[in-house]
Amino acid sequence: MSSTELPGIQAAAAAVAPTVSAVRVAEGEELRSVTLPGLTLTVRSRPAGAAAPAPALFVHGLGGSSQNWSALMPLLADTLDGEAVDLPGFGDSPPPDDGNYSVTGHARAVIRLLDAGGRGPVHLFGNSLGGAVATRVAAGRPDLVRTLTLISPALPEIRVQRPAVPTALLALPGVASLFVRLTREWTAEQRTRGAMALCYGDPARISDEAFRHAVAEMERRLELPYFWDAMTRSARGIVDAYTLGGQHGLWRQAERVLAPTLLVYGGKDQLVSYRMARRASAAFRDSRLLTLPDAGHVAMMEYPEAVAQAFRDLLDERGGS
Repeated sequence: MSSTELPGIQAAAAAVAPTVSAVRVAEGEELRSVTLPGLTLTVRSRPAGAAAPAPALFVHGLGGSSQNWSALMPLLADTLDGEAVDLPGFGDSPPPDDGNYSVTGHARAVIRLLDAGGRGPVHLFGNSLGGAVATRVAAGRPDLVRTLTLISPALPEIRVQRPAVPTALLALPGVASLFVRLTREWTAEQRTRGAMALCYGDPARISDEAFRHAVAEMERRLELPYFWDAMTRSARGIVDAYTLGGQHGLWRQAERVLAPTLLVYGGKDQLVSYRMARRASAAFRDSRLLTLPDAGHVAMMEYPEAVAQAFRDLLDERGGS
């Protein structure tokens, strides 16, 4: 493994797409590139204080990036030595050499990152797709996970939320290319407003500054030659994981998780049903539940203080570690 520090702003994808804009780095954050055989991952970190020895890893959802954790990480900086990873093909991480965007493939990338860095066991956080990935990691490698925090995890539902159907359709052959053609004239601002309307319980809570940053990130993503391929293959990976049964099914794996688990669900989530909170609470053997009636799909961005406090409460239950 090699790790390269990226001062301030990184252009890690230069070899793949030399004209792509640099990714944003918030004040107090650092980026580094971790190179593993067949895989390069960008990791966002916020240097911890001397009294924050416990390592943590944050895993974003479909179409997201490590930036999705920038509101939560500083609230826990006194408690956690936090790092957020860009999954392969997302954020500033280039595609994996093997083209594997399945939930298992993403989980394998997270495991390899943790094994290579020797940071485990960690407090593992996951949102949406990242929640499914984190569940696989916690079930398959319990030695790497101290606690598990899942925010609107993408676990199989019999009745999929209607607004989530277009995402599932991306998994079908030809749909992504059709969508690209049909939306060719959409601006980054229009796409960003649509995404926020889908993911936030109340888009009016988004500050003007946060919206500008989100538009800039959307513009950057659209410049990436592999953006739609990563989205399509990862969407297909979620659909495949939803239909997988037996011991590899996500609900079966949830039942095998040994780590204390915090589950966070939003009452206005349009992508993961609020009604799944009860089933998840029953599936994870050592779980506690935080429900936020006004939150959407990204509670760590909408209500980071509430999520941070719930995590602190979890730590207090465990004696603070």
